[in-house]
Amino acid sequence: MTEITRDVVVIGAGAAGTTAANELKKAGLSVAVLEARDRVGGRVWTDSIEGAMLEIGGQWVSPDQDALIETVAELGLETFSRYRDGDSVYVGPDGAVTRFTGDVFPVGPETERVITEITERLDAMVAEIDPDRPWEHEKAAEWDRISWDAWLRAQTDDDEAVRNLAFATGSAMLTKPTHTFSLLQSLLMAASAGSYSHLVDADFILDKRVVGGLQQVPLLLAERLGDDVFLGQPVRTLEWSDSGVTAVADGMTVHARYAILAHAPVLYERISFVPPLPRRQHQLHQHLSMGFVIKVHAVYDRPFWREQGLSGTAFSPYELSHEAYDNTNHGDERGTLVGFVSDQNADDVFRLSAEERKERILESLSHYYGPEARNPIVYYESDWGSEEWTRGAYAASFDMGGLHRYGSDLRTPVGPIHFACSDMAGAGYQHVDGAIRMGRHAAAAIVESAQR
Repeated sequence: MTEITRDVVVIGAGAAGTTAANELKKAGLSVAVLEARDRVGGRVWTDSIEGAMLEIGGQWVSPDQDALIETVAELGLETFSRYRDGDSVYVGPDGAVTRFTGDVFPVGPETERVITEITERLDAMVAEIDPDRPWEHEKAAEWDRISWDAWLRAQTDDDEAVRNLAFATGSAMLTKPTHTFSLLQSLLMAASAGSYSHLVDADFILDKRVVGGLQQVPLLLAERLGDDVFLGQPVRTLEWSDSGVTAVADGMTVHARYAILAHAPVLYERISFVPPLPRRQHQLHQHLSMGFVIKVHAVYDRPFWREQGLSGTAFSPYELSHEAYDNTNHGDERGTLVGFVSDQNADDVFRLSAEERKERILESLSHYYGPEARNPIVYYESDWGSEEWTRGAYAASFDMGGLHRYGSDLRTPVGPIHFACSDMAGAGYQHVDGAIRMGRHAAAAIVESAQR
């Protein structure tokens, strides 16, 4: 058993952990980063599947994600825009396929009016929310007691309008059924992107990608840390007191003044804390859970949809794959589509055999793009729900009432233990941008404490 001493032990080598460790080293503190997996990156992972480069986890860069944009530039990485020339596709409640341009779905005029009106109402509400402190809004308790679905249905009896409004934060982002989380949680999701309108605008939220894959961000950050990153070291026990911490992993023990837990909060229970964390934290963590989404990658010999004048952007709250996009890699002659199957739909298709699940998902994609979509040369499903060290996707959110009740303690240090991950970000919540922000935040708090 290797035994080392450092100023700070960072648990998790994703974007938050590698960012925090680099910030700490810049400030002159020594670090050890312990990662349970055999790779760096956490929920950001670029891999080669049957000869195709696929971004299995997070991949997009939005124009408001300053922390990520700065980091990408500082690391010398290049970005490219998502392909979006041509028409988008919408499938309505009757299965009718409609091509359209712009960000307004081709629904009937009355439904469009309702969507526009409620979107304006939501933008006004979101403008009042501080994404770092949503629980401080005067109506936070009230908004945390009503589900996102119930609030929308109280605004209108137009079911198509409700479904289109709901899926932006439900299926698409929090990846949970819309009756399982609150209006406040939905408003936080929108506030993290600047507005509800931003969140529903695919050209904004899914703007650019990194040439060669987004995992290069944590990989290059980890490279700078050199021998201070230890892979295959899940931390089993964390002993802590006012004088410091001792982290016991499978093959090593690290003594340090501080610890940063830089991984999904649903994994805190995998660590035995000695003494136990305070009861407030125990309660808090029981009210956080991961969503569930399957990210579907379908690679074709060419981007055939472009020949039809399609951008590859497709939406429908009535389809198994509720949204899909052209995800062709930079400079690749082949064409790649990425589709998403989430919440209850994801549960349901995992009851099927792998072959039947593939058939159902590709059939859904064919409703957008035509019969050629049924025959990719490479097909892969990112299933983060079965990942031992993630257990869901994209990130954790509170159950009904939990955000107002416990949100203010989410980032509060416990003695020498600090917390950092995208799941607890304000701006950039659930994104790599948020992970970087939280890594910086935890590191700054430790540097300040160490200088006292």
